Amino acid sequence: MISAEHKKLAQWAMEFALKNGCQAARVSLYNGSNSSYEIRDKKIDRLQQASENALAITLYVDGKYGNYSTNRLQKVELEKFIRNGIESARFLAEDKARTLPDASLYYKGGNPNLELYDAKFETVQPDNKVKLAMDVCDEIMGKDPRIISAEASYSDGDNFSYLIASNGFEGESRSSYYSLYGGVSIKGDGDARPQDYWYDSSLYFDTLEKAGIGRKALERVTRKLGQKKVASGKMPMIVDNLNVSRLLSPVLNAITGSAIQQKNSFLLDKLNEKVFGDLFTLTDEPHLPKAVGARYFDGEGVATKRLPIFENGVLKTYFIDTYNANKLGVPQTISSPSIVTMPLGTKDLNGLVASLDKGILVTGFNGGNSNSTTGDFSFGIEGFLVENGQLVQPVSEMNITGNLITLFGNLAEVGNDPRLSSSRRIPSLLFSDVNFSGL
Repeated sequence: MISAEHKKLAQWAMEFALKNGCQAARVSLYNGSNSSYEIRDKKIDRLQQASENALAITLYVDGKYGNYSTNRLQKVELEKFIRNGIESARFLAEDKARTLPDASLYYKGGNPNLELYDAKFETVQPDNKVKLAMDVCDEIMGKDPRIISAEASYSDGDNFSYLIASNGFEGESRSSYYSLYGGVSIKGDGDARPQDYWYDSSLYFDTLEKAGIGRKALERVTRKLGQKKVASGKMPMIVDNLNVSRLLSPVLNAITGSAIQQKNSFLLDKLNEKVFGDLFTLTDEPHLPKAVGARYFDGEGVATKRLPIFENGVLKTYFIDTYNANKLGVPQTISSPSIVTMPLGTKDLNGLVASLDKGILVTGFNGGNSNSTTGDFSFGIEGFLVENGQLVQPVSEMNITGNLITLFGNLAEVGNDPRLSSSRRIPSLLFSDVNFSGL
Protein backbone atom coordinates (compact mmCIF):
# COMPACT_ATOMS: atom_id res chain seq x y z
CA MET A 1 0.00 0.00 0.00
CA ILE A 2 1.22 3.53 -0.75
CA SER A 3 2.16 5.22 2.50
CA ALA A 4 1.80 8.84 3.50
CA GLU A 5 5.58 9.09 3.17
CA HIS A 6 5.46 7.94 -0.46
CA LYS A 7 2.65 10.41 -1.23
CA LYS A 8 4.82 13.20 0.15
CA LEU A 9 7.62 11.96 -2.11
CA ALA A 10 5.33 12.22 -5.17
CA GLN A 11 4.33 15.74 -4.15
CA TRP A 12 7.96 16.68 -3.65
CA ALA A 13 8.84 15.30 -7.12
CA MET A 14 6.15 17.43 -8.74
CA GLU A 15 7.28 20.57 -6.91
CA PHE A 16 10.91 19.86 -7.80
CA ALA A 17 9.99 19.60 -11.49
CA LEU A 18 8.13 22.91 -11.36
CA LYS A 19 11.08 24.62 -9.70
CA ASN A 20 13.50 23.34 -12.31
CA GLY A 21 11.96 24.46 -15.59
CA CYS A 22 8.56 22.76 -15.99
CA GLN A 23 5.43 24.81 -16.48
CA ALA A 24 3.23 21.85 -15.52
CA ALA A 25 3.66 18.27 -14.33
CA ARG A 26 1.77 15.13 -13.40
CA VAL A 27 3.12 12.40 -11.11
CA SER A 28 1.86 8.85 -10.74
CA LEU A 29 3.09 6.57 -7.99
CA TYR A 30 2.40 2.85 -8.29
CA ASN A 31 2.80 -0.04 -5.88
CA GLY A 32 1.73 -3.58 -6.70
CA SER A 33 2.40 -7.27 -6.40
CA ASN A 34 1.36 -10.34 -8.35
CA SER A 35 1.85 -14.09 -8.26
CA SER A 36 1.13 -16.97 -10.61
CA TYR A 37 1.27 -20.75 -10.24
CA GLU A 38 1.22 -22.82 -13.43
CA ILE A 39 0.58 -26.57 -13.45
CA ARG A 40 1.05 -28.95 -16.37
CA ASP A 41 -0.13 -32.56 -16.15
CA LYS A 42 -0.35 -32.31 -12.33
CA LYS A 43 3.23 -31.10 -12.00
CA ILE A 44 4.30 -27.59 -11.06
CA ASP A 45 5.60 -26.03 -14.27
CA ARG A 46 6.26 -22.44 -13.25
CA LEU A 47 6.02 -20.20 -10.20
CA GLN A 48 6.30 -16.45 -10.36
CA GLN A 49 6.06 -13.71 -7.76
CA ALA A 50 6.82 -10.05 -8.29
CA SER A 51 6.38 -6.72 -6.60
CA GLU A 52 6.93 -3.27 -7.98
CA ASN A 53 7.25 0.31 -6.81
CA ALA A 54 7.48 2.88 -9.57
CA LEU A 55 7.10 6.59 -10.15
CA ALA A 56 6.08 8.05 -13.50
CA ILE A 57 6.25 11.74 -14.22
CA THR A 58 4.85 13.72 -17.13
CA LEU A 59 6.75 16.94 -17.79
CA TYR A 60 5.48 19.93 -19.78
CA VAL A 61 8.47 22.07 -20.69
CA ASP A 62 8.29 25.15 -22.94
CA GLY A 63 5.48 23.69 -25.07
CA LYS A 64 7.17 20.29 -25.17
CA TYR A 65 6.26 17.05 -23.48
CA GLY A 66 8.01 14.05 -21.97
CA ASN A 67 6.88 11.04 -19.97
CA TYR A 68 9.40 9.14 -17.83
CA SER A 69 9.34 6.43 -15.18
CA THR A 70 11.73 4.97 -12.60
CA ASN A 71 11.76 2.53 -9.71
CA ARG A 72 14.52 4.40 -7.89
CA LEU A 73 12.55 6.35 -5.33
CA GLN A 74 15.28 8.03 -3.27
CA LYS A 75 15.29 11.82 -3.52
CA VAL A 76 18.91 12.00 -4.63
CA GLU A 77 18.12 9.62 -7.51
CA LEU A 78 14.90 11.42 -8.38
CA GLU A 79 16.59 14.83 -8.56
CA LYS A 80 18.95 13.55 -11.27
CA PHE A 81 16.13 11.65 -12.97
CA ILE A 82 13.83 14.68 -13.17
CA ARG A 83 16.58 17.08 -14.30
CA ASN A 84 17.57 14.65 -17.06
CA GLY A 85 13.92 14.32 -18.06
CA ILE A 86 13.54 18.09 -18.35
CA GLU A 87 16.66 18.38 -20.48
CA SER A 88 15.55 15.50 -22.68
CA ALA A 89 12.13 17.07 -23.21
CA ARG A 90 13.75 20.24 -24.50
CA PHE A 91 15.14 18.28 -27.48
CA LEU A 92 11.63 17.29 -28.58
CA ALA A 93 9.45 19.12 -31.07
CA GLU A 94 6.98 21.63 -29.69
CA ASP A 95 3.43 20.30 -29.45
CA LYS A 96 0.98 22.78 -27.98
CA ALA A 97 -1.76 20.15 -27.88
CA ARG A 98 0.10 18.46 -25.02
CA THR A 99 -1.45 19.99 -21.90
CA LEU A 100 -2.95 18.93 -18.62
CA PRO A 101 -6.76 18.66 -18.63
CA ASP A 102 -8.93 21.61 -17.69
CA ALA A 103 -9.00 21.46 -13.88
CA SER A 104 -12.80 21.74 -13.88
CA LEU A 105 -12.95 18.23 -15.37
CA TYR A 106 -11.06 16.55 -12.54
CA TYR A 107 -12.61 14.16 -10.06
CA LYS A 108 -13.08 16.10 -6.85
CA GLY A 109 -13.45 13.17 -4.44
CA GLY A 110 -16.16 12.39 -1.92
CA ASN A 111 -17.87 9.47 -3.66
CA PRO A 112 -18.46 6.14 -1.88
CA ASN A 113 -15.75 3.49 -1.91
CA LEU A 114 -16.09 1.32 -5.03
CA GLU A 115 -14.90 -1.70 -2.99
CA LEU A 116 -12.40 -2.98 -5.53
CA TYR A 117 -9.91 -4.34 -3.00
CA ASP A 118 -10.21 -7.60 -1.09
CA ALA A 119 -9.07 -7.15 2.51
CA LYS A 120 -8.29 -10.90 2.58
CA PHE A 121 -5.71 -10.59 -0.18
CA GLU A 122 -2.62 -11.08 1.97
CA THR A 123 -4.15 -14.00 3.90
CA VAL A 124 -4.34 -16.41 0.93
CA GLN A 125 -1.41 -18.76 1.41
CA PRO A 126 0.83 -20.10 -1.40
CA ASP A 127 -0.09 -23.72 -0.56
CA ASN A 128 -3.74 -22.89 -1.11
CA LYS A 129 -2.98 -21.21 -4.44
CA VAL A 130 -1.07 -24.24 -5.69
CA LYS A 131 -3.86 -26.56 -4.52
CA LEU A 132 -6.50 -24.61 -6.43
CA ALA A 133 -4.51 -24.98 -9.66
CA MET A 134 -3.83 -28.65 -8.93
CA ASP A 135 -7.55 -29.24 -8.34
CA VAL A 136 -8.29 -27.83 -11.79
CA CYS A 137 -5.81 -30.28 -13.30
CA ASP A 138 -7.35 -33.12 -11.28
CA GLU A 139 -10.72 -32.37 -12.86
CA ILE A 140 -9.17 -33.06 -16.28
CA MET A 141 -6.47 -35.73 -15.95
CA GLY A 142 -7.63 -39.32 -16.27
CA LYS A 143 -11.17 -38.37 -17.23
CA ASP A 144 -10.85 -39.20 -20.93
CA PRO A 145 -8.35 -41.54 -22.70
CA ARG A 146 -7.94 -39.04 -25.53
CA ILE A 147 -6.39 -36.36 -23.31
CA ILE A 148 -2.90 -35.34 -24.43
CA SER A 149 -2.15 -32.74 -21.80
CA ALA A 150 -3.82 -30.58 -19.19
CA GLU A 151 -2.72 -27.25 -17.82
CA ALA A 152 -4.00 -25.04 -15.06
CA SER A 153 -2.99 -21.79 -13.45
CA TYR A 154 -3.85 -19.61 -10.51
CA SER A 155 -2.90 -15.93 -10.48
CA ASP A 156 -3.61 -12.95 -8.30
CA GLY A 157 -2.43 -9.41 -7.75
CA ASP A 158 -3.05 -6.18 -5.94
CA ASN A 159 -2.21 -2.65 -6.97
CA PHE A 160 -2.32 0.81 -5.49
CA SER A 161 -1.86 4.05 -7.37
CA TYR A 162 -1.62 7.70 -6.41
CA LEU A 163 -1.96 10.46 -9.01
CA ILE A 164 -1.38 14.19 -8.65
CA ALA A 165 -1.24 17.04 -11.16
CA SER A 166 0.17 20.54 -10.77
CA ASN A 167 -3.15 22.22 -11.67
CA GLY A 168 -5.00 20.73 -8.74
CA PHE A 169 -5.74 17.02 -9.06
CA GLU A 170 -5.13 14.41 -6.36
CA GLY A 171 -6.58 10.91 -6.37
CA GLU A 172 -5.79 7.33 -5.46
CA SER A 173 -7.14 3.88 -6.28
CA ARG A 174 -6.76 0.39 -4.87
CA SER A 175 -7.79 -2.96 -6.32
CA SER A 176 -7.15 -6.70 -6.28
CA TYR A 177 -7.82 -9.61 -8.63
CA TYR A 178 -7.82 -13.40 -8.71
CA SER A 179 -7.97 -15.78 -11.67
CA LEU A 180 -8.22 -19.54 -12.11
CA TYR A 181 -7.72 -21.19 -15.52
CA GLY A 182 -7.86 -24.67 -17.02
CA GLY A 183 -6.85 -25.78 -20.53
CA VAL A 184 -6.79 -29.16 -22.25
CA SER A 185 -5.79 -30.72 -25.56
CA ILE A 186 -7.03 -34.08 -26.83
CA LYS A 187 -6.53 -36.46 -29.74
CA GLY A 188 -9.05 -35.88 -32.48
CA ASP A 189 -9.62 -37.46 -35.87
CA GLY A 190 -6.42 -38.00 -37.85
CA ASP A 191 -3.91 -35.28 -37.02
CA ALA A 192 -6.47 -33.04 -35.33
CA ARG A 193 -5.55 -31.97 -31.79
CA PRO A 194 -8.46 -29.88 -30.48
CA GLN A 195 -7.75 -27.50 -27.60
CA ASP A 196 -9.99 -25.44 -25.38
CA TYR A 197 -10.08 -23.74 -22.00
CA TRP A 198 -12.24 -22.20 -19.31
CA TYR A 199 -11.51 -19.67 -16.58
CA ASP A 200 -13.00 -17.45 -13.94
CA SER A 201 -11.77 -14.21 -12.43
CA SER A 202 -12.91 -12.02 -9.58
CA LEU A 203 -11.91 -9.04 -7.48
CA TYR A 204 -12.60 -11.12 -4.37
CA PHE A 205 -11.18 -14.50 -3.41
CA ASP A 206 -14.43 -15.71 -1.85
CA THR A 207 -16.41 -15.13 -5.06
CA LEU A 208 -13.84 -16.75 -7.38
CA GLU A 209 -15.28 -19.88 -9.00
CA LYS A 210 -13.02 -22.63 -7.66
CA ALA A 211 -14.72 -25.87 -8.73
CA GLY A 212 -15.69 -26.96 -12.23
CA ILE A 213 -13.10 -24.97 -14.21
CA GLY A 214 -11.33 -28.12 -15.43
CA ARG A 215 -14.56 -30.00 -16.08
CA LYS A 216 -15.85 -27.11 -18.16
CA ALA A 217 -12.62 -26.96 -20.19
CA LEU A 218 -12.81 -30.71 -20.87
CA GLU A 219 -16.47 -30.47 -21.82
CA ARG A 220 -15.72 -27.64 -24.24
CA VAL A 221 -12.87 -29.48 -25.98
CA THR A 222 -14.68 -32.82 -26.36
CA ARG A 223 -17.53 -30.98 -28.08
CA LYS A 224 -15.03 -30.08 -30.82
CA LEU A 225 -14.42 -33.66 -31.91
CA GLY A 226 -15.39 -34.11 -35.55
CA GLN A 227 -15.05 -30.45 -36.50
CA LYS A 228 -15.40 -29.73 -40.20
CA LYS A 229 -16.53 -27.11 -42.65
CA VAL A 230 -20.15 -26.85 -43.66
CA ALA A 231 -21.66 -25.32 -46.77
CA SER A 232 -21.17 -21.62 -47.38
CA GLY A 233 -24.16 -19.35 -47.15
CA LYS A 234 -25.90 -16.46 -45.47
CA MET A 235 -27.24 -17.56 -42.08
CA PRO A 236 -28.06 -16.30 -38.61
CA MET A 237 -25.10 -16.24 -36.22
CA ILE A 238 -24.97 -16.45 -32.45
CA VAL A 239 -21.76 -15.35 -30.73
CA ASP A 240 -21.38 -16.52 -27.13
CA ASN A 241 -20.59 -14.16 -24.26
CA LEU A 242 -16.97 -15.33 -24.04
CA ASN A 243 -16.17 -14.19 -27.58
CA VAL A 244 -18.56 -11.38 -28.44
CA SER A 245 -16.03 -8.74 -27.36
CA ARG A 246 -13.95 -9.74 -30.40
CA LEU A 247 -16.64 -8.16 -32.56
CA LEU A 248 -17.20 -5.21 -30.24
CA SER A 249 -13.55 -4.17 -29.93
CA PRO A 250 -13.25 -2.68 -33.44
CA VAL A 251 -16.37 -0.62 -32.77
CA LEU A 252 -15.00 0.80 -29.52
CA ASN A 253 -11.60 1.39 -31.12
CA ALA A 254 -13.30 3.38 -33.89
CA ILE A 255 -14.71 5.93 -31.42
CA THR A 256 -11.45 6.74 -29.61
CA GLY A 257 -9.94 10.19 -29.92
CA SER A 258 -6.82 8.91 -31.67
CA ALA A 259 -8.85 7.11 -34.35
CA ILE A 260 -11.00 10.19 -34.94
CA GLN A 261 -8.06 12.60 -34.96
CA GLN A 262 -6.12 10.42 -37.41
CA LYS A 263 -9.25 9.91 -39.56
CA ASN A 264 -8.75 6.18 -39.15
CA SER A 265 -12.31 5.31 -38.19
CA PHE A 266 -15.33 3.97 -40.02
CA LEU A 267 -17.41 5.97 -37.52
CA LEU A 268 -15.80 9.31 -38.36
CA ASP A 269 -18.35 12.19 -38.45
CA LYS A 270 -21.14 9.86 -37.28
CA LEU A 271 -21.86 11.49 -33.91
CA ASN A 272 -25.62 11.63 -33.24
CA GLU A 273 -26.30 9.61 -36.38
CA LYS A 274 -27.99 6.22 -36.50
CA VAL A 275 -25.33 3.78 -37.63
CA PHE A 276 -26.48 0.42 -36.18
CA GLY A 277 -29.76 -1.39 -35.53
CA ASP A 278 -32.38 -0.49 -32.93
CA LEU A 279 -31.18 -3.17 -30.48
CA PHE A 280 -27.64 -1.82 -30.34
CA THR A 281 -27.47 0.18 -27.11
CA LEU A 282 -24.24 0.49 -25.14
CA THR A 283 -23.61 2.45 -21.94
CA ASP A 284 -20.46 3.19 -20.00
CA GLU A 285 -21.20 2.49 -16.31
CA PRO A 286 -17.98 3.39 -14.44
CA HIS A 287 -19.35 3.51 -10.88
CA LEU A 288 -20.60 -0.04 -10.35
CA PRO A 289 -19.28 -1.21 -6.95
CA LYS A 290 -17.21 -4.40 -6.75
CA ALA A 291 -16.95 -4.47 -10.57
CA VAL A 292 -13.94 -4.99 -12.80
CA GLY A 293 -13.19 -1.72 -14.57
CA ALA A 294 -14.97 0.56 -12.10
CA ARG A 295 -13.24 3.89 -11.45
CA TYR A 296 -13.94 7.49 -10.52
CA PHE A 297 -11.26 8.99 -12.76
CA ASP A 298 -9.16 8.04 -15.77
CA GLY A 299 -5.39 8.09 -16.16
CA GLU A 300 -5.43 11.89 -16.49
CA GLY A 301 -7.58 12.44 -13.40
CA VAL A 302 -10.67 13.37 -15.44
CA ALA A 303 -13.85 12.38 -13.62
CA THR A 304 -15.81 9.49 -15.06
CA LYS A 305 -19.57 9.50 -15.35
CA ARG A 306 -22.32 7.38 -16.79
CA LEU A 307 -22.20 7.87 -20.56
CA PRO A 308 -24.51 6.61 -23.30
CA ILE A 309 -22.28 5.29 -26.08
CA PHE A 310 -24.98 4.11 -28.50
CA GLU A 311 -28.73 4.49 -28.04
CA ASN A 312 -30.86 2.34 -30.33
CA GLY A 313 -28.07 2.40 -32.90
CA VAL A 314 -27.38 6.15 -32.62
CA LEU A 315 -23.77 7.06 -31.77
CA LYS A 316 -23.85 9.36 -28.72
CA THR A 317 -20.21 9.94 -27.75
CA TYR A 318 -16.58 9.66 -28.71
CA PHE A 319 -13.92 8.85 -26.10
CA ILE A 320 -11.60 11.82 -26.43
CA ASP A 321 -8.68 12.54 -24.10
CA THR A 322 -7.03 15.92 -23.54
CA TYR A 323 -4.45 15.64 -26.32
CA ASN A 324 -6.85 14.62 -29.05
CA ALA A 325 -9.46 17.12 -27.87
CA ASN A 326 -6.86 19.87 -28.27
CA LYS A 327 -5.81 18.56 -31.69
CA LEU A 328 -9.41 18.36 -32.88
CA GLY A 329 -10.57 21.56 -31.22
CA VAL A 330 -13.50 19.79 -29.54
CA PRO A 331 -14.51 19.24 -25.89
CA GLN A 332 -12.90 16.21 -24.27
CA THR A 333 -14.99 13.46 -22.75
CA ILE A 334 -12.95 10.66 -21.16
CA SER A 335 -9.95 8.73 -22.42
CA SER A 336 -11.64 5.32 -22.65
CA PRO A 337 -14.73 3.42 -21.50
CA SER A 338 -14.72 1.81 -18.05
CA ILE A 339 -17.50 -0.80 -17.91
CA VAL A 340 -19.48 -1.31 -21.12
CA THR A 341 -23.01 -2.62 -20.55
CA MET A 342 -25.94 -3.54 -22.76
CA PRO A 343 -29.67 -3.84 -21.96
CA LEU A 344 -30.43 -7.53 -21.55
CA GLY A 345 -32.93 -9.66 -23.38
CA THR A 346 -34.89 -12.61 -22.04
CA LYS A 347 -32.88 -15.63 -23.27
CA ASP A 348 -29.60 -17.20 -22.26
CA LEU A 349 -27.31 -18.84 -24.81
CA ASN A 350 -29.33 -22.07 -24.80
CA GLY A 351 -32.51 -20.10 -25.41
CA LEU A 352 -30.97 -18.27 -28.37
CA VAL A 353 -29.80 -21.58 -29.85
CA ALA A 354 -33.25 -23.13 -29.36
CA SER A 355 -34.82 -20.26 -31.31
CA LEU A 356 -32.87 -21.01 -34.53
CA ASP A 357 -34.14 -23.18 -37.35
CA LYS A 358 -30.67 -23.06 -38.91
CA GLY A 359 -27.57 -21.05 -38.19
CA ILE A 360 -24.14 -21.16 -36.59
CA LEU A 361 -23.12 -20.68 -32.97
CA VAL A 362 -19.66 -19.11 -32.81
CA THR A 363 -17.61 -20.19 -29.79
CA GLY A 364 -14.20 -18.99 -30.95
CA PHE A 365 -12.39 -16.75 -33.41
CA ASN A 366 -9.25 -17.91 -35.20
CA GLY A 367 -7.40 -14.97 -36.67
CA GLY A 368 -8.70 -12.50 -39.18
CA ASN A 369 -8.89 -8.72 -39.15
CA SER A 370 -11.08 -5.69 -39.64
CA ASN A 371 -10.35 -2.52 -41.57
CA SER A 372 -10.55 0.37 -39.09
CA THR A 373 -11.28 2.91 -41.85
CA THR A 374 -14.05 1.05 -43.70
CA GLY A 375 -15.38 -1.41 -41.09
CA ASP A 376 -14.91 -4.35 -43.46
CA PHE A 377 -13.93 -7.55 -41.67
CA SER A 378 -12.95 -11.17 -42.21
CA PHE A 379 -12.66 -13.48 -39.19
CA GLY A 380 -11.94 -17.17 -38.90
CA ILE A 381 -14.48 -18.91 -36.67
CA GLU A 382 -15.23 -22.20 -34.97
CA GLY A 383 -18.39 -23.35 -33.28
CA PHE A 384 -21.45 -25.41 -34.11
CA LEU A 385 -23.99 -25.78 -36.86
CA VAL A 386 -27.47 -25.34 -35.40
CA GLU A 387 -30.54 -27.02 -36.91
CA ASN A 388 -34.02 -27.04 -35.40
CA GLY A 389 -32.71 -25.50 -32.19
CA GLN A 390 -30.04 -28.16 -31.64
CA LEU A 391 -26.25 -28.26 -32.01
CA VAL A 392 -25.78 -30.86 -34.75
CA GLN A 393 -22.17 -30.50 -35.95
CA PRO A 394 -18.97 -28.88 -34.65
CA VAL A 395 -17.51 -26.59 -37.31
CA SER A 396 -14.09 -25.02 -37.92
CA GLU A 397 -11.95 -23.55 -40.70
CA MET A 398 -14.76 -21.23 -41.75
CA ASN A 399 -14.80 -17.47 -42.17
CA ILE A 400 -17.33 -14.72 -41.68
CA THR A 401 -17.03 -11.64 -43.87
CA GLY A 402 -18.88 -8.37 -44.14
CA ASN A 403 -18.97 -4.87 -42.71
CA LEU A 404 -19.39 -3.98 -39.04
CA ILE A 405 -22.09 -1.41 -39.79
CA THR A 406 -24.12 -4.06 -41.61
CA LEU A 407 -23.38 -6.70 -38.96
CA PHE A 408 -24.56 -4.64 -36.01
CA GLY A 409 -27.36 -3.26 -38.15
CA ASN A 410 -28.54 -6.88 -38.32
CA LEU A 411 -28.45 -7.45 -34.55
CA ALA A 412 -31.61 -9.52 -34.11
CA GLU A 413 -31.64 -10.47 -30.42
CA VAL A 414 -29.70 -9.76 -27.24
CA GLY A 415 -29.13 -12.44 -24.62
CA ASN A 416 -29.26 -12.13 -20.85
CA ASP A 417 -25.93 -13.74 -19.92
CA PRO A 418 -23.05 -11.21 -19.69
CA ARG A 419 -19.86 -12.31 -17.92
CA LEU A 420 -19.80 -10.11 -14.84
CA SER A 421 -16.10 -10.82 -14.33
CA SER A 422 -15.33 -8.69 -17.40
CA SER A 423 -15.37 -4.93 -17.94
CA ARG A 424 -17.18 -5.66 -21.22
CA ARG A 425 -20.52 -6.90 -19.88
CA ILE A 426 -21.93 -7.95 -23.23
CA PRO A 427 -24.24 -11.00 -23.41
CA SER A 428 -24.49 -13.56 -26.19
CA LEU A 429 -25.79 -11.90 -29.36
CA LEU A 430 -27.82 -13.17 -32.32
CA PHE A 431 -27.25 -11.63 -35.76
CA SER A 432 -29.21 -12.25 -38.94
CA ASP A 433 -27.89 -12.62 -42.51
CA VAL A 434 -24.18 -13.20 -41.86
CA ASN A 435 -21.96 -14.39 -44.71
CA PHE A 436 -20.22 -17.69 -43.92
CA SER A 437 -17.66 -19.23 -46.24
CA GLY A 438 -16.80 -22.91 -45.90
CA LEU A 439 -17.34 -25.66 -48.45
